[in-house]
Amino acid sequence: MYRKVALTLMVSGTLVLGACGSGGSSDKASGGSGSSGSSGSSGSSGSSSKGGLITIIVNDPSNPYWKTEGTVAAAEAKRLGYKAHVAASKGDTNTESTLIDTAITNKSVAIILDPANASGSVGAVKKANAAKIPVLLVNAEINEEGLAKAQLVSNNAQGAAIGAQQFVKVMPKKADYVELYGAPSDNNAQTRSNGYKTVISQYPDLKKVGKEVANWDRTQGHDKMQSLLQAHPKISGVIAGNDEMALGAIAALKEAGKLSQVKVGGFDGSPDAVDAIKAGELQYTVLQPVATFAKKAVDEADSYIRTGKTGASAEKQAFDCILITKDKVNDFSGPFALK
Repeated sequence: MYRKVALTLMVSGTLVLGACGSGGSSDKASGGSGSSGSSGSSGSSGSSSKGGLITIIVNDPSNPYWKTEGTVAAAEAKRLGYKAHVAASKGDTNTESTLIDTAITNKSVAIILDPANASGSVGAVKKANAAKIPVLLVNAEINEEGLAKAQLVSNNAQGAAIGAQQFVKVMPKKADYVELYGAPSDNNAQTRSNGYKTVISQYPDLKKVGKEVANWDRTQGHDKMQSLLQAHPKISGVIAGNDEMALGAIAALKEAGKLSQVKVGGFDGSPDAVDAIKAGELQYTVLQPVATFAKKAVDEADSYIRTGKTGASAEKQAFDCILITKDKVNDFSGPFALK
């Protein structure tokens, strides 16, 4: 039944494969519902031919989520007959701006961009538009509509809700827990945290006694978990904004000899998280469909290059997330993908 549901969603184009929040130096918008203004308003009207270079700018490929984002987009570009170049901004808007300049100099026919910053990346998109290069955003939005030809993101609010529901399910009825929070500059972090709160607040016997910012990072997740354990040694749960922070927390709990007493939940659907679920160390993760929307962004770029329209009904497109638990973990077939 689970696989049939996933297949149906993939066919309908609303979702299906494997977001991590992206660090940035200012707010990044969360995956939200579609809005008007998409398919190809400004810029080139399409050339009816294809080929040329598609530049793909991700955040940090050392994180498996962003690595998958770049790898899938590049593979799809090549499959469609384009050259592909993947670069990384590391969440820095100055680096991002330089990479956009390089893409313009290299006469890219399209740019697939995971924006470093919801407000600060607006200028980079405008710069590409001035050079008549269509920009399609993945994973995070910018704070202005009508500039990018498309904005394809995970539905972070929906993903947070299903994650929090599972967290409540695995926790004792009465217990204390802590939260590991992503980069505060990233709207995805706030959206997920709000989603957790909305669900868990309905269970007053579950009390959040601590919260630490770990910036989506495994090492920081480990270190902040150590601090939280010192302050709150009797916690029974850790809810994390992404898998990397959750895995760092697991490492710290192992060192303290407390992993068997503490339930940990993640968010992303990374391969390491799936392995941790199989090992009984992580209770669940929320699979974000990065492989789906990275591929779809390139398909829409190809359509825009050829016809002047992306083929999508809206600029903003949100893709629902999928809960992965131990009983469903064997449905996972690879990096951020379901069988």
